[in-house]
Formats: sequence, C-alpha cells, structure tokens
Amino acid sequence: MQYWLVKSEPETYSWGNLVKDGRTSWDGVRNFQARNNLQKMEPGDLVLFYHSVSEKAIVGIAKVDRPAYPDPTADDPKWMAVDLVPERDFKEPVTLEQIKKDNRLEQIGLLRQSRLSVMPLRPEEFDVLLALGN
Repeated sequence: MQYWLVKSEPETYSWGNLVKDGRTSWDGVRNFQARNNLQKMEPGDLVLFYHSVSEKAIVGIAKVDRPAYPDPTADDPKWMAVDLVPERDFKEPVTLEQIKKDNRLEQIGLLRQSRLSVMPLRPEEFDVLLALGN
C-alpha cells in the first residue's frame, strides 16, 4: 500500500463534497509530476485530503477506488484521473502551521513542493499526520 496527499481548493471541491458524493473522479490535473503520481496510485492506497488556499489543513482520508485512466475532462489522453472514495474525517484538521512546526515532517512534499497538487507520502509521514488528526 502507498500513501498520498491531494490538494483541493474547498471553494472548488471540498472534503464535504466528496463525503456527500460518495465517490469522485480526481481529474483536471495538468501538471506532469502530479500526473505521474496519479499513474502510480493503486486501488486501496490511502489519500490524505488537504484543503488549500483558505483553510490550509488536512481534513480527511480517502481511498483510491479505481486506478489511473485517461482523464475524461482532457482533450489529450496523456492526462490521467483516478477515482477516490471517502474513508473518514479527521477529528481535528491538521493545519499547515502544525505541519511546519513538527520536525518529523520537515521533508514532507507539502513543504518542499508546495504547488504540487498530488504527492506521495512516506509511511511514517502518513502515521504522524494520522495521529495529529485523530
């Protein structure tokens, strides 16, 4: 199993939207590195859902339900999407400020590549974030 973090502006598509919808196609990604990360996702992988821009916090855990497939919103088949389903809310959102202050997370992609919208997490990073949120 692999661990991931995806970012979304809550005004565009929020964790609450995913919970209400029960499933979503994670599409519209137009960055090559993020696309490559989508291609590596497998069903059962766990994904932390991060609200960017206004809230700047991890708010829930989703699961990859369908592996990468051509993004139906793209004209070019090189772009990929995956399907995500919600697993559970974080009891407490884990804010960007908390992440910055935790020495165990100093190498996390969220801090090193802040503009990347889909990124891998090391298992120990996932565990730390899970503990902070629950």
